[in-house]
Order: sequence, then C-alpha cells, then structure tokens
Amino acid sequence: MIGRPGILICVLLAMAGCRQASPSAQAAGAGKDVVTKDFERDVRPILSQYCNNCHSAEKHKGDVVLDKFTDEASVLADHATWEKVLKNLRSRAMPPEEKPQPTEDQRQLVANWLDAKLFFVDCEHPDPGRVTIRRLNRTEYNNTIRDLVGVDFHPADDFPADDVGYGFDNIGDVLSMPPILLEKYLAAAEKILDAAIVVPGAKPRVAHYAAVSLDGTAKGGAYTSNIRAMSTEGEIFFDYVTPVDGEYVMKARAFQQQGGDEAAKMSFRVGGKEARLFDVRVSEQRPEVYETTVKLRAGTNRVAVAFVNPITTTNQPDPNARQRERVRTRRLMVEFVEIVPPENAPQQISDSHRRIFFRQSSEGNKYDYARQIIGVFARRAFRRLVTNEELDRLLRIYSVVQKEGESFERGVHVALQAVLVSPHFLFRGEIAPDPNNPKTIHAVNDFALASRLSYFLWSSMPDEELLSLAGRGALRKRGAMEMQVKRMLKDPKSAALVENFTGQWLQIRNLWKVTPDTNVFAGFTDALRGDMERETELFFETVIRDDRSVLDFIDGNYTFVNSRLAQHYGIKGVQGEQFQRVAFKDKSRGGVLTHGSVLTITSNPTRTSPVKRGKWVLDNLLGTPPPPPPPDVPDLKDQKNLTGTLRQKMEQHRANPNCASCHERMDPIGFGLENFNAVGVWRDMEGDLPIDPTGKLPGGRNFNGPADLRKILREQKELFAHCLAEKLLTYALGRGLEYHDKCAVDKITTALAKEDYKMSVLITEIVKSAPFQMRRGDSEAAQPSVSSAH
Repeated sequence: MIGRPGILICVLLAMAGCRQASPSAQAAGAGKDVVTKDFERDVRPILSQYCNNCHSAEKHKGDVVLDKFTDEASVLADHATWEKVLKNLRSRAMPPEEKPQPTEDQRQLVANWLDAKLFFVDCEHPDPGRVTIRRLNRTEYNNTIRDLVGVDFHPADDFPADDVGYGFDNIGDVLSMPPILLEKYLAAAEKILDAAIVVPGAKPRVAHYAAVSLDGTAKGGAYTSNIRAMSTEGEIFFDYVTPVDGEYVMKARAFQQQGGDEAAKMSFRVGGKEARLFDVRVSEQRPEVYETTVKLRAGTNRVAVAFVNPITTTNQPDPNARQRERVRTRRLMVEFVEIVPPENAPQQISDSHRRIFFRQSSEGNKYDYARQIIGVFARRAFRRLVTNEELDRLLRIYSVVQKEGESFERGVHVALQAVLVSPHFLFRGEIAPDPNNPKTIHAVNDFALASRLSYFLWSSMPDEELLSLAGRGALRKRGAMEMQVKRMLKDPKSAALVENFTGQWLQIRNLWKVTPDTNVFAGFTDALRGDMERETELFFETVIRDDRSVLDFIDGNYTFVNSRLAQHYGIKGVQGEQFQRVAFKDKSRGGVLTHGSVLTITSNPTRTSPVKRGKWVLDNLLGTPPPPPPPDVPDLKDQKNLTGTLRQKMEQHRANPNCASCHERMDPIGFGLENFNAVGVWRDMEGDLPIDPTGKLPGGRNFNGPADLRKILREQKELFAHCLAEKLLTYALGRGLEYHDKCAVDKITTALAKEDYKMSVLITEIVKSAPFQMRRGDSEAAQPSVSSAH
C-alpha cells in the first residue's frame, strides 16, 4: 500500500463528511512555523502524553513502539513506523475514543511536522521510482504467445502459480524465477513452435483447439480462462480440413461437475452423427483425456463434442443430502479438443506458419530469408529493435542446424526457440542510460513505453501500430497516447484489463475458492458462481466501454443478469442464459458492493461476515485497511456465551477492548449489508429475528440499510477515486507505490474530479503520469522504506 500520509483519511473521519488536503498542501499550508518546531521540544511531549502508554517497549500494542524515538534522527530513519502513526493521527483512529485525546492543534502539529520533515515531496521535480525487471506472468505469457505466434492454447497453464504482491500478480518484486520454471519455458517453446511451424518430414501436425475458443450451441461459458463449461444440452464444434481420407484420432480433455446420480455424458460427433459416447466420471482434481478413432473424408468436416444429459437447477434432489434437498447442476467441463491425423497424411500449412514464413522460401537466398524471418520475429518478441549482434547470434543457431542437414524450416524453428527462452522475451526490462545512479531521472524509451501501455491494457505485447509509433519516436507526440488508449480499449484484447484488474482489485478471483455450505444455501451452484463472476466483469466492462463515471462502482443503478442470477436476486422478467442489462426499481441494490460475487467472497460458509465485508470496503473502496487482529483473540464461533442475532453476538464480542478499536471501523459497514445473506440473496429476517441494518459511523453519520450506506460512500468520492487511482496505478506500473508517488496520485485524482470521474480520464492520466512515463536509476541503499507487499 502506498505511503500517502495525510491523504489516506480513515473511514472514521471520511464518513463524517470531512475533507482533507493533500500531504503536500498541508505541509505547505502549515507555513514556516512547521520547520521551526523541534521534535524533542514540541513533538515528543505530545507522543509521551497520549501515545507511549500503549506503544512502549513494554506494551507495544499493534507492534508499534514509540518511546524508543528520542530525537529527530531516529524518526527520520524509520519511514514505515511513522507512516502508520501519521495515518492513524489523521484518521482519528488513534488514540482510541476511550483514551485521553490530544487537541486539534496538537494533532495537527505532529502530523504537519511529520509531513514536512519525513514525507515532504517536491512535486515540481517528482521521483518517478523504478520498476524491478520482471518476467511475464502466466497470463501475460499466454497472451503474448497468442499474439506473437498465433497458437490457440495456453502453454503457461502448466507453469507454477505466480506470487502476489500489493494485491496483484504482475508485481516485479515478487515474480521470482524458480528453477522448474526454466524447464517449463524450454518445453513450452518447443511445443509452441511444433504447433506453429510445419517442418518437412515431421509427423503430421496435431490440431489443438482450446474449448473456450470454439463456437457452440450448449450454454454455459468459461469456467476459468481455459476451460469451457457446458450446462445445457448442446455441443461445441469446429470445421476441420482433412488432407486425405483416413482414420483420425479425436481427443478431448474433460471432467464433470456432479449432479444427480448419473455421470456426465460426452458425445464425440462427426458431421452431426455420434462417433462415441463417454461417461465422464472424473472431477476437476483428476481430469482425463478421452479419445476415439474416427473416419474422415478429405475436405471439410464438422467435428463436435456434445453434452447430452444436463440437469438444470429445477429442484433435482441429491440423494446424499441430509438436512434438505440440494439443487445441483450437472455440467461437462472441457479444456481442449485435438485431432491427430494418420501418419501418412501430408502436412497442412497453418495460419501461424504463414505468419512466421511471410513469403515463399524459394524467393532469393535462404540465408537472407532466414535473417528476415528471425529478425521480424525477434523484434516483435523482444518488443524493440534487435541489434545486429543479437541477430547474428540467432543466425549462428540457424546455420548450425543447417550444417547438420536439417531443413530450412527446422533451422528457423530452433533459432526461434532460442528467442522464446531469451531473457529479452521472458522479462520486461528497460534500458537506462545511468542504471546505477538513483539521482538520474529519465523518460523511458518509446519501446519501453509501448510495452508498458500494452501490458497495462492488454496484458500482452505491443501490436504493430504501437511498435511502429515507437520506432518513429512518435508515441509521445501530442495526442498520440490518448488516441492509443481509445483505440486499445475498443480492441477485444482489452478484456484482459477487465478480467485481470477487476478480478484482483475486487478479489472476485477468490469466488472459485470459497465454499458456501449447500446444506444451508441449497440453490448455490457452480453455474451460479460463474454467473456472479460474469456480472461483475460485465459491469466493469460497461464502465470502460461507455466511459461512465467510476462512481458507478459504488452505486450504479444497474447490473447484468441472466435468468438464473435474476431468480437468485428476485428480479422478475429475465429469461434465458444470455446476460442482459437491468435497472433496479428500488435502491436495495446498486454498485459492485451488492453483487453476489462480492457478497459471497466476504462471507463464511454458513453465514455472513460483517467483519469481512467491512474490511473489504476499507481495503478496496476506501484504501484505508485496518491493522491485523491482535493475537490470541478467540474466534466468534468459539465464544459459546454469545447469544442473539449475529449482530448481537458481534456487539458482545467487540466489548473486548482488544477488539473494539478495529471493529468499530469495520462492523458498522458490515451491519449495513446484513440484509444480504452469505450468497447475496436479500432477506429481512435472520431465522426468527428481524435484521437490523442500521448503524452509526464515527463522526455521527447514521444510516439505515445498504442504500443509505452507499449514499455515504458516494459522498466520499475523493477518497474512493484516490483509492482506485492507487490500485490501478499499482497494476499499471507492476510495483507497489511509495510515498513519493503521492504527487502523481494527487494529480490523477484532481484531473478525474474535474472531468466528472470518467473512466477514460483515469486511464489516460495514469499513462501520462511521471511514474508511468519515466524512471530513475536503481540503488538499493538509496531506497526509502516502503510498506511491505501484502
């Protein structure tokens, strides 16, 4: 989390309707009087009176010790601790309400002194920071291979999972390089080029089709980014051109989601006729490859995989249910379909082959042609111009293969394998003129800027237009960046921004990890889970596509549902599997906070969790995360003496003074959402007791239910915009923000407010910002302490 002392207004103060100046403005506004204040004479006595009783070497509550700081030098040596102090001072989170409080003048004196002495930033000469050289994460690797080579499978799905820092999986500091990953890169490079390049004399090419990319009649959608979910009767299909009559092997990797007492049945079909029927009994943990031999005639053949025995969510009982009937949906999950031609089949030239070999090899000298092929490929793969020295090294590989008697295509194949395992492909590095000097600040070159832009908006490599602009040095010309942002957001590849940023910012990736108890929530199925995820993605996509206000995320009066999700929400008049936009007739729902995805991930398996929901709002909408809970505090379920509704039990729980300070920030927000059960269904009663969604926020703001709560949140639009700008800038840069980034964040949010909080303004201001356009030299010794990745 960015160290933004003075900007991060905690929800306690923010919801009271107060507005706060930026840290830089506050430091300046304090005038020359601030710099005349002395730590030992003016600041330390205030800390001793109001803070040290709890934050001493003996008690050290919250792992914060303040009595060890005896002079200004010791304070200046510890940014991290004083960042916490300043945030809590400004938010009124500390001292706790029941403790003696400093006067407003005393509070401002300490805060302004810290601003001026420890966190002052010259926004006229900003420090743009530096980004650790970082490898492509799994999503970026898959997308880059797709756009570079044109193969339609996901080679990185077999790679180790990427680590997460600052809430995102594209952060350079945590994208390590375990030894097993190098082995995976080598194997993937060979597999990719085997699929892309037709080598004379090699075995006939296996045709591989990612199931998510196929047309079909069976409803469902994507279960994950590479698995197709089939939930109704129907098929997914493709046209396969066979070079000769013969026997072909048809394969599909699949598993089922059990519903009823029958296994999912998968039919292989050719030309509309069934070739073989399989019972798919395996689960997601152990998917299997099913195969059969089919006879195909030379020419075009319609090949399909069909799901023939779905069970819909129409009160189909599960015989294993104990307490009540469960409604389950049987689904067939397919990862890929392959066609393996017979040994004697002639090779077929694929589109990916033509992309690499862009003219006939018989035209001119083969060595010169190889140089052209490898040079064009390497330029796109390295995302910059290729030096003659680099190209000569790759050509030497080609020449060695040629001398061994291999074909022209095989020589190119091996040289391109070297490209795909090169650090220049696998890592996003940026050439710096004085890389070891932290005082050197410079604009990144146009090729690096093109990569920053494309991996931000597409999670993939720059296309030819971006590379061409970079090559001409035209990317920074007036209006060029704005035009490219508009163009790129209209491109289907911008779906990566929706999926990757939204999934991590709003944490809906966790939706597939939570396990609501189906004994309690009988209607919750994986199909419904997928609908919830899609609702949130479509909402974010609409804010981008229609250039709506980012404040829609708080209380936009619309959403997207199909019949299943509409029934779950109690919305009438929606039919079919297709999602459609609906406007809410009342104010019970609105914005992402009332989406089933968010409400489900912030609940426990059997009940809601006001704490989780309150913390989610503080973390993701307001950017004011609470501290971690103190050790040895008993869980609510372990306190048998608590009685009444969940709210009443929590009020008894928070009577513990160790719990109260954090709970008073989180609980009121969560209580305001108690009308939604653990899977997002509206309710007025909890068992036999009525829901009480009222609350009073610190500062005196009263609310009654989710509509009032959202209204209060929307009134804090500057705070929300600041939080969203931080999250999106972190994602765009691939690094955690530091306290000196507050200049950029302030500038972005100021521009956003002037333009009615339009989404396009937020994105454009980020790509125009100093941290995005520039960098400084690197020196670990010169780095300020920053908040840790979390």
